[in-house]
Amino acid sequence: MIVIPAIDLKDGKCVRLEQGLMDKDTVFNDNPGAQALEWERQGAELLHIVDLDGAFAGEPKNRDAIESILKAITIPAQLGGGIRDIETIEAYLSLGLSRVIIGTAAQRNPELVREACAKFPGQIVVGIDAKNGMVAVQGWAEVTDVTAVELAKKFEGFGVSAIIYTDISRDGMLQGPNLEATQSLAEAVAIPVIASGGVSSLKDIENLMAIEASGITGVITGKAVYTGAIKLSEAIALTKEKA
Repeated sequence: MIVIPAIDLKDGKCVRLEQGLMDKDTVFNDNPGAQALEWERQGAELLHIVDLDGAFAGEPKNRDAIESILKAITIPAQLGGGIRDIETIEAYLSLGLSRVIIGTAAQRNPELVREACAKFPGQIVVGIDAKNGMVAVQGWAEVTDVTAVELAKKFEGFGVSAIIYTDISRDGMLQGPNLEATQSLAEAVAIPVIASGGVSSLKDIENLMAIEASGITGVITGKAVYTGAIKLSEAIALTKEKA
């Protein structure tokens, strides 16, 4: 299981939100490239980027910041937020991103995921965000009547590289990830699952490692590594020593 630091972009800056609320943001760094390089220096093997403005607008919004990140690092990076069509996927991959994450569009148009996986094998990730087990879309502004597990099962056999599962109620709150929901999802599908939302301590990472066998291949951490609640290099070392 790898530890994946997150860079959430709003107005070109690195921010963190509480429970996905755009008006509850904290700016941690106004130089995304420098922040990305710092995470690489601490041992990150993969970087997770979210275009928050794009997620709400439904189209890419932070291209300059994304390009500055990709120029600064040598490790692979994946990006989500506002990716709704094949053209956007193609444009992002041509910038040098290793993977793109389809979120809202995956719920509304599963065929887009199938088409993208066929055209860009190994480079498509699905983001499933849930509130009380129900899928939320449009930058989490809208909760659907579909369960996370139901949605995940739709993508079996498509060639999806991973599913990023975020529990919105935990995100940015440093209350620990929703282990039960994450494990249930991972056990329901053969697709690797990356846990996201609520990681606040090394203990949380140990707890996820304890259920790694259910199919959890990574954990995304954002606020905890920015506030210092977790030192990224220590979290990475923890996963290595027990590997």
